[in-house]
Amino acid sequence: MRIAVIGGGPAGLYFAILMKRDFPAARITVVERNRADDTFGFGVVFSDATLDIFQAADEPSYRAITESFAYWDDIEIHAKGSVHRIGGNGFCGCSRRTLLLLLQERARGLGVELEYRREAKPEDFPDADLIVAADGINSPIRERWRDHFRPEVDLRPNRFAWMGSTRPFDAFTFFFRERPEGIFIAHCYQYEQGASTWVLETDPETFARAGLEHMTEEESARYLEGVFAEDLQGHKLLINRSNWRRFPAIKCASWVKDNIVLLGDAKASAHFSIGSGTKLAMEDAIALHQAFRAGGDVTTCLARFESARREDVEKIQHAADVSLVWFEHVKRFWHFDPTQFAFGVMTRSKAITWDNLALRAPEFVAETQTLFAREARAKGLKADDAKPPMFQPFALRGMQLANRVVVSPMDMYSAEDGLPNDFHFQHYTSRALGGAGLVFTEMTCTSPEARITPGCTGMWNDEQEAAWKRIVDFVHARSATKICLQLGHAGRKGATKLMWEGIDQPLETGGWPIISASPIPYFTQSQTPREMTRADMDAVREEFVAATRRAIAAAFDMVELHCAHGYLLASFLSPLTNIRIDEYGGSVANRLRFPLEVFNAIRAVWPADKPMSVRISATDWKDGGLTDEDCLAIARAFAAAGADLIDVSTGQTVHDAEPVYGRMFQVPWSDMIRNEAGIASMCVGNITTADQVNTILGAGRADLVALARPHLTNPFFTMQAAAQYGVRDVACPPQYRWGKDALLRNEARNQADLRDLRIKARPKSHAPATAELPRAAE
Repeated sequence: MRIAVIGGGPAGLYFAILMKRDFPAARITVVERNRADDTFGFGVVFSDATLDIFQAADEPSYRAITESFAYWDDIEIHAKGSVHRIGGNGFCGCSRRTLLLLLQERARGLGVELEYRREAKPEDFPDADLIVAADGINSPIRERWRDHFRPEVDLRPNRFAWMGSTRPFDAFTFFFRERPEGIFIAHCYQYEQGASTWVLETDPETFARAGLEHMTEEESARYLEGVFAEDLQGHKLLINRSNWRRFPAIKCASWVKDNIVLLGDAKASAHFSIGSGTKLAMEDAIALHQAFRAGGDVTTCLARFESARREDVEKIQHAADVSLVWFEHVKRFWHFDPTQFAFGVMTRSKAITWDNLALRAPEFVAETQTLFAREARAKGLKADDAKPPMFQPFALRGMQLANRVVVSPMDMYSAEDGLPNDFHFQHYTSRALGGAGLVFTEMTCTSPEARITPGCTGMWNDEQEAAWKRIVDFVHARSATKICLQLGHAGRKGATKLMWEGIDQPLETGGWPIISASPIPYFTQSQTPREMTRADMDAVREEFVAATRRAIAAAFDMVELHCAHGYLLASFLSPLTNIRIDEYGGSVANRLRFPLEVFNAIRAVWPADKPMSVRISATDWKDGGLTDEDCLAIARAFAAAGADLIDVSTGQTVHDAEPVYGRMFQVPWSDMIRNEAGIASMCVGNITTADQVNTILGAGRADLVALARPHLTNPFFTMQAAAQYGVRDVACPPQYRWGKDALLRNEARNQADLRDLRIKARPKSHAPATAELPRAAE
């Protein structure tokens, strides 16, 4: 083979090493525009898990790296006059320049041709079977064929600069410093004797107030020495092209064009806050090498590489994106107790959670747990230091919940003429018996015309009220669970098929006229709704009030107003579905007018000692839709009107939205509303484990956590989670008590076995001549 690698960074060099080692007859040339010993930045970071991968890929280069690194096991967080040190992490720092020189030496020893100070283009290698474009984050090759690779570049708002220092560290260290200008962050680690990396970061408002935009590199370094004077301990900040930048989050729809493949930052970037840029690049090289090891022609191997590697890259990018968003909004959490703030730092990317922190840093998790209980007691609740956050009580007005676990509203589409039947009775009561603190009904419609489908439940006649009361009475008599009625109107998404027959697709027969804020159909084939008149608004408002009065008679503990997912009230809130030119359209204040009117009418008849919540779509996942500012304005308006909780969902407003899914993917909007709008929030969305529930609550990102799909298959999710954490006093019917006792006994053994397995499965420590400490598997 003839292989040309354009770009002599870690990705290109490492791929060349692996290919030349295993295909010695191949002619491989690496061409780099800079000099061999040029490098910008200071150090790079690898975890123990990454070092395991490097060792398996190429032992000689692994040994060279590990003989030249600084190793640490702890993360240290300095914030608000407090220091938290969390062990069991296992990272090393290595000079970027040293890494490049080591890889160059290994490549030369294998016979790779290295050329420096030369600009190269693919046409310079007409005889090449394979051209690897490892030409960096500003890749000229990617940009030349932009229409083919289709890169998306999201230029993030925070400003950052890479600097260095001679201050030593024995831990990866975060410094958070508050000044009159704002909050400054330093991400610091030692990478060799007497040398450490300092990545300085701040938000755009603080950057502007500090005047950093107009400073030279030298001036900004001196300014930041003042900000971090205590942390530098007399050492200076060093510069090396330490210009202030905004991080470009890059994704490409395609990585391959003919015999050209993008590698490393050229195809995908990952934010420095999880130390993953060089890791991503070198693991790309390993994956591309493995694709060729598997055999076949170049086209086959490149297709194999892209299909096999894309999911892993997207996972790393997702973790990096979540982490960078946390740092962009650090002001949101600044009012937290230092312990909770530190817990948020540790769990920001979702890679580290409550359970694996409990394994690697039990004292820190115990401190977080005690703080959570103490804050609950400060609100007059009977909290217990021995319980994790999900099993601490919570109160909204006169309603007290035994725990923070919620059965999310889930449409069952199983009613006839809006009447709940035996299926609904079994569905709701079994989940209440399972121990959840709060159970929500599905969206229950206020009139026949308000239904989404013919199978939706209703609350517009006596028979429905009696059926709901039967369910509520059982829940109250047989469990400690509270139950909330979610009321809604389908609007333009009404008169559609049952979910399993074609979600959101219009009924072919038996439909009914639908209304909305504006006459915009959901799909082109959907029925076009009639734009609501003032008379329609009056009628709908009174239907909600009548349904609320029936909720009182049925003895529900709580009522929720559904203003999400593109249904009627949501269609007023979103500019994508509200194009009215009267007082109900235009500004967010106008778009709020009718939903607030409905809420106020309900609140006026709903008992003052009972809480109300509002479900909103915090983003439409579509350009031109709801902004974060709109979302906060909506939450604040409902809070001012008497809402006690915002139930935070997203999307489903328009059919061509582009949501970005992932574990706990809606949590950032929950913590925005909770910590900026100042109202309790409930999060939902791909939350599947008790570990995730505790992580979200412990980090102050929600007050309640709703789970949907896990409760569909396991009504006793909460009771099983209680056994997992050794919580014995979760509510249980006396008929099931023997099963609960057995569950507690068995789960104690299971958790001990699981802990042993996690310790055995952890990446080995690569610290030179040190005893290994128990760490969670990464």
